[in-house]
Amino acid sequence: MTISPKFLSGSQIRETFLQFYAQRGHKILPSASLVPEDPTVLLTIAGMLQFKPIFLGQRTAESPRATTSQKCIRTNDIENVGRTARHHTFFEMLGNFSFGDYFKKQAIAWAWELSTEVFGLPASNLVVSVFREDDEAFAIWRDEIGIPGDRIQRMGEDDNFWQSGPTGPCGPCSEIYYDFHPERGDKIDLEDDTRFIEFYNLVFMQYNKDAEGNLTPLQNQNIDTGMGLERMAQILQKVPNNYETDLIFPIVQSAAELAGIDYHNSDEKVKVSLKVIGDHIRSVVHMIADEIRASNVGRGYILRRLIRRVVRHGRLIGIQGEFTVRVAESAIALSEAAYPNVRQREAQIKAELAREEAQFLKTLERGEKLLEEILKKALVEQASRLSVSQGGQDAQPLLPTVEISGQDAFTLYDTYGFPLELTQEIAEEQGISVDLDGFEAAMEEQQIRAKNARQTIDLTVQGSLDKLAETIQGTEFVGYAELSSLAEVEVILVDGKSVEEATAGTEVQVVLNQTPFYAESGGQIGDKGYLNGSIQGEKGEGLLVRVDDVKKESDFFVHFGFVERGTLRVGDSITAKIDNSGRRRIQANHTATHLLQSALRKIVDDSISQAGSLVSSERLRFDFNSPRAVTAEELQKIEDLVNSWIAEAHAAVVAEMPIALAREKGATAMFGEKYGDVVRVIDFPGVSMELCGGTHVSNTAEIGLFKIVSEAGVAAGTRRIEAVSGQAVLDYLNVRDKVVRDLGDRFKAKPEELPNRITNLQNELKDTQKHLAAVKSELAIAKSDQLLSAAEDLGEFKIIVAQLGDVDTEALKTAAERLQQKLGNAAVVLASIPEPDKVSLVAAFSPEVNKKGLQAGKFIGGIAQICGGKGGGRPNLAQAGGRDASKLQEALESARNLLVEGLG
Repeated sequence: MTISPKFLSGSQIRETFLQFYAQRGHKILPSASLVPEDPTVLLTIAGMLQFKPIFLGQRTAESPRATTSQKCIRTNDIENVGRTARHHTFFEMLGNFSFGDYFKKQAIAWAWELSTEVFGLPASNLVVSVFREDDEAFAIWRDEIGIPGDRIQRMGEDDNFWQSGPTGPCGPCSEIYYDFHPERGDKIDLEDDTRFIEFYNLVFMQYNKDAEGNLTPLQNQNIDTGMGLERMAQILQKVPNNYETDLIFPIVQSAAELAGIDYHNSDEKVKVSLKVIGDHIRSVVHMIADEIRASNVGRGYILRRLIRRVVRHGRLIGIQGEFTVRVAESAIALSEAAYPNVRQREAQIKAELAREEAQFLKTLERGEKLLEEILKKALVEQASRLSVSQGGQDAQPLLPTVEISGQDAFTLYDTYGFPLELTQEIAEEQGISVDLDGFEAAMEEQQIRAKNARQTIDLTVQGSLDKLAETIQGTEFVGYAELSSLAEVEVILVDGKSVEEATAGTEVQVVLNQTPFYAESGGQIGDKGYLNGSIQGEKGEGLLVRVDDVKKESDFFVHFGFVERGTLRVGDSITAKIDNSGRRRIQANHTATHLLQSALRKIVDDSISQAGSLVSSERLRFDFNSPRAVTAEELQKIEDLVNSWIAEAHAAVVAEMPIALAREKGATAMFGEKYGDVVRVIDFPGVSMELCGGTHVSNTAEIGLFKIVSEAGVAAGTRRIEAVSGQAVLDYLNVRDKVVRDLGDRFKAKPEELPNRITNLQNELKDTQKHLAAVKSELAIAKSDQLLSAAEDLGEFKIIVAQLGDVDTEALKTAAERLQQKLGNAAVVLASIPEPDKVSLVAAFSPEVNKKGLQAGKFIGGIAQICGGKGGGRPNLAQAGGRDASKLQEALESARNLLVEGLG
């Protein structure tokens, strides 16, 4: 008898897989967040990622066997989404894992049993691949499983050898493929994705690879597998592609309904857009549920890009206005049973989508019109070139291809919010490319412009300075050696206009002929201080101007301040005096930044380079390029090294020299800075040497102390360290000392006893919560048992529709299942109000009730709508929630009426 694949829903496939391995000693673990702990990747891309520390020997496994359904996102093949049968950005990877427990023989045997006996895949439709040198796996498949040798394909490293990186755990893998068309004969080409689909990958991690590429056996041999849920659903549900499975198609249908079209009667271009929407909405719903927010960097940029692709494809199929929130409702309903956090964060998901969509729609129409004009121009040029290339026998053939200029692509990006990838995608639909080099050049020019811009300088201020530049000299900076100096007032600006004088109570921008004030540059903030009337009896008498910031425009130092008393006049002789205490703290932090960069290179990676900085009187911030996070141990070593350099009292050697000589000496250039032919070099011999125009301590001992406050990622490949030095370290420690003392008083414990005391309290709280949950469950069961005698007879069926006070959802679910099992052929609908304005609903139906056309999932979803909620689940058991408790009685009456109608 020929075995036929069993039709299973996506939820059933997931649950069947997990239970299969749970019955074989595997611990079911929850899906990890899409935001991985691994700093080398932006998003969780595989089921094994949460176990990578175990495979690398960095962490001990809690259980020798585990199984998961892991949500994943990959965007490397985003252009194929919707165009092929099985490319996605979001997908679920079902996996079983062994950490030094079973190995090849058992993994293969279980994979085959699950595929053929449980899922019912005919052996004649299955093909297996193994690593070309893995004779052991080949023999297991052929001799023990019984697969003919001609249906076992040996493949190379690219396809069948897995490794976590250049070094570390690795090993051969074996993949199981489903053959959709065995009638095509015995010629097997696994690259033919119209016939074969790989649905299960078994990785045998048995080696460790060293830097020279040598393989040595691991002490523990591990198993890491992955089965694509969407791919198995396509096979078992007998649909032509993953998008038409019940995991995605309801989302596609909701988008089609909004567009007023029918998916099956649509042309291929419309289907692609619908499938892109279906795929991407799943991605963004889960990304936002895992607390990713749209931005222009890192995973936030991926989210924004996906949302904008959804919006654009919605417009392509005729959807007008905002629609992503309505489509997201389908994705949330489909996912909430397996991933409850999508329902828990429903409000945040919808708010983020609405905000991003509204923002994009504001600029999309204008951008689309501009892009349309650019494309028309390019197409006309393309046609012209084609005409010339075919113009006669003597005509020289010209390539008819044209491209969108980098500047045009950048204008779309910078002005209209079009991601470069979106411009490329739309252009490629017309057979036109984009000048990527030109785009990057335009981007670089914009970054230079942005750097040179000063946000607190109005255009009117700059214009006034430009006009005055012909009549006055630039400002001489004397602040390296002096903290105060006599100066003459050359320019006074009020509201961007040049004036001759400014009285008390006026905000001003002042240009002096010379100044000790450092102007913001190289990450160091501008100095604060005062301008005072210089000599008693002269016209500057009694004058006091508070200076809050200083910025450099061209050759002028602009002092931003406020006239506190007296009258400031052009031509006044004044004393410019900086806040000495603030300057000392800034100097300490700036020098500490140099020492920090040097320590990072020595301890973490000598290729680390600066990516930005901020030096203020309170703290320092240092951004640097690094593919991974700095470990806690490394941070401690860095902190210790910087403090040792401080204690060693290294004197500063400051010199000006030709830039070529500075580079020859090994001086480090600061991020984003432009240098002239002669540069200023700050050298602490043997410790740090950098090109820098900032102010510094004369000896590292002046820093006092250095303390790292935090380390975190700020963008892909970019990390940030925040730290304090000098007096700020004492401020930092005083705050933490107060917290420790307060906790010690509160818990009646010494500081060193606090961790254990808090851990014990946490454990006690967990035990109490478990006990409370058990009591609530017992109470729910007790209450439910009292309902047995009140069960209503409807012919061969019994029904119960009741409210159980304030019991929680899990207890309600337990009670409903228990009642249905005791009553047998029955339908049970229970409700509770566990919190104010929160309704829980559960439906438990016997198989006989299902046969009458009543499905628990659909039934309870409709009832929940009365209470302003939604829900769903399996045909026999489902749950839902609502927000309007005042409508609960109405909902229960509706439930009873529907049951009477359906079963009576």
